[in-house]
Amino acid sequence: MANIRVIWGLCLVVALLLVSGEAQAGPLANRLAAFPHWDGKPAVASAKGDLVYPDWMEGTWLVTSTLVEQVAPLAPTVVTPGFESNRSHLNQPISFPVRFHNQQPLLSVISSRFLPFTRKGTRLQTSGVVADREFNGLNISKAYLGDRAIFSVKVDPDNPNRQVTSLRNGSQLLSIVTGRASETPNSEQFIATEVSQQIFRGSSQPYFNQVETTTSYQLLPSPNLAIEADQITAVYLSPQDADYFQALEKPVALYRYRLELLPN
Repeated sequence: MANIRVIWGLCLVVALLLVSGEAQAGPLANRLAAFPHWDGKPAVASAKGDLVYPDWMEGTWLVTSTLVEQVAPLAPTVVTPGFESNRSHLNQPISFPVRFHNQQPLLSVISSRFLPFTRKGTRLQTSGVVADREFNGLNISKAYLGDRAIFSVKVDPDNPNRQVTSLRNGSQLLSIVTGRASETPNSEQFIATEVSQQIFRGSSQPYFNQVETTTSYQLLPSPNLAIEADQITAVYLSPQDADYFQALEKPVALYRYRLELLPN
């Protein structure tokens, strides 16, 4: 249980920066406005390929993340591991670097029609601005858990939605993005959500949960380049959990963050 509490902060932020899309503004903006009155998960499509960001996300950024609010909607009946200990993070800014680069397609448009898959059956890399997932995941993990706690962060080379974080004590967090949705209210704002299945292996019996991260990003006007974001992380119980039927599809923990991204 102690290991679960240690890794929980990582579970809540590993999916920190999300993809933009072509959907019109609407459901996600309304969802953020309704916080903390969330009764279920957002409508998402299956996660395929890598996450693609707007062009203005390209580069290396210093992120300052501050937990400003946390809610346990089903307390005291159901409270997630580490919820109370996470109160120590309230209003405490935590900083770490992240990086996004423009990834070119591996094959031409014509040839990709004939060879759209890798040897393992997954599609080739997405073109556009994408996250350096291992770099970002490692820096986020170290910021929250400490340099000595993290052994490695690895992303499946054939599936960017599958990431494994290994701790030096032998524990592992497997995070698999299963669904996402997004909307673009205007050229300087986008809102996105991802839902991930997370499996923590640190004892004789693995611990399962689902995590949603819904974020609204705003590019600030020049002359000082910066991005601000309002981010909500929601934790849902998996069917393997003993308390699942008390919670069903309702979130059991909600965390609200303020993010600031500055060029680094």
